[in-house]
Amino acid sequence: MLKKKWGQHLLVSSGVLERLVELAEIKEEETVVEIGPGTGNLTKKLLSTSLKRLYLIEIDSDMITRLKNNINDPRVVIFNADATRFDFDTLGEKELKLIGNLPYNVASLIIENTVYHKHLVYQAFYMVQKEVAERLIYLKSWLSIFVNTFYQVEYLMSIPPKFFIPPPKVNSAYLRFIRKDFEEIKDLKYYKNFLVKLFSQKRKMLKHKIAPEFLERASISPEKRVEQLSLSDFIALYRSFSQ
Repeated sequence: MLKKKWGQHLLVSSGVLERLVELAEIKEEETVVEIGPGTGNLTKKLLSTSLKRLYLIEIDSDMITRLKNNINDPRVVIFNADATRFDFDTLGEKELKLIGNLPYNVASLIIENTVYHKHLVYQAFYMVQKEVAERLIYLKSWLSIFVNTFYQVEYLMSIPPKFFIPPPKVNSAYLRFIRKDFEEIKDLKYYKNFLVKLFSQKRKMLKHKIAPEFLERASISPEKRVEQLSLSDFIALYRSFSQ
């Protein structure tokens, strides 16, 4: 039984599932983490590849029981855990590739947690609401800036509601996150809080929110608004505050 409180929509199209795995380009001996495996539809497709180990993170204990009954492969390790707070360091791996049809109501939190573990996660492939995907790509929120600072985000494909049970009311999108070689910002929580504050009352001109010396140091016009800034502007402004 699916639980509404966890935003569960199971992807049931075999053809779409195969395409998701194909796009993830799972190589021999890679370690993969699937978030929200549910009944194991995507899991079975992943296990048809030559991956080394597959960790499953599932919050629903009923789904855990079904997974244990349906999946019998020595490469699989199952965790009954919340992916929004899961500490990927506890897996003891050096590099991880993440994949998942993310529950709609917590997708942003899972993506945020992914960034906090960027030292491990070199790639992630996530299905999210199409609107969320577009906001991430077009830098429309603090989260989009937070993610794009450290990952290149690519829109791979759209998935209509008819391929899910129950069908969601919106289209979904499959995204690829590729880690950038960017290590200049060390305190990720401080950076996140900086962005959150910057995006509050985002229609205000920057001169009404930020002291002029910080804007001048970052070479940003005080007449601009947050939504007019580029990714490099955000990074420059953060550096001006951190000096």
